[in-house]
Amino acid sequence: MLEVTGLTRAYGSHVAIADVSLQVADSELVTIVGPSGCGKSTLLRCLAGLLPPTSGLVVLDGAAVTSVPDRLAVVFQDCSRSLYPWLSVADNVALPLRRNGGGDAKHGDAKHGDAKHGRPDRSRKGRRQSALAALDSVGLAGFADRYPWQLSGGMQQRVAIARALACDPVLLLMDEPFGSMDAQMREDLEDLVLRVRAERDITILLVTHDIDESVYTGDRVLVLSRGPGTVVADVPVDLPAPRDQIATKELREFARLRAEVSRLVRASKQPEPI
Repeated sequence: MLEVTGLTRAYGSHVAIADVSLQVADSELVTIVGPSGCGKSTLLRCLAGLLPPTSGLVVLDGAAVTSVPDRLAVVFQDCSRSLYPWLSVADNVALPLRRNGGGDAKHGDAKHGDAKHGRPDRSRKGRRQSALAALDSVGLAGFADRYPWQLSGGMQQRVAIARALACDPVLLLMDEPFGSMDAQMREDLEDLVLRVRAERDITILLVTHDIDESVYTGDRVLVLSRGPGTVVADVPVDLPAPRDQIATKELREFARLRAEVSRLVRASKQPEPI
């Protein structure tokens, strides 16, 4: 689904990421961790086509990424700044559909957007139906006509996730989406992402600074070095599904993986010897 080769991004003389190469398979959920300032967000913006790389290549679904692909969605950390306060929740979710025509339905049914004969419904009614279906999938079916400022932070992030899902992306990029949430809300949103991923068979790349989160949600954990960031480890996560916040984290294998990722992140924090 996603192939990155030799990706480098510099801001003048400062190199944020250097020679990053990685692959993400169809329907895989890959998490990325690393020390603060290692270039995680820069990497994600390059993958999304929001930042042009200094060098290297990003290929999504067989096509080189030179601008933001139509069937790619991003969920940012600060949901309050990514939602328009003067638009209703449903209109916020439907907004991207006005650009891309409602998203390509994978199976031609309402689960992945309202479609007729396998083609997206470009009408206002079709966009509304797609938005309502996305809100229902994140547990906000009764909040379509509210405004973002009337919702809690966790609910606003659910709206942001619903907006990303409404256009039926082939790849969902998430940039520390739960960083500002309390522990209980973070767990709820982690489980929401796992459930949506299973229901929609979607490919997800999730950047996080939380090691527990990276192991709990991921099929693999990619560890970046201290800046300039590059991939120093690719840790497979073989935990049983469905995952549970208590039962999964009580497993010996979860503790082993968490310790392994933590050691790798801590090692990558150390400055290079002079």
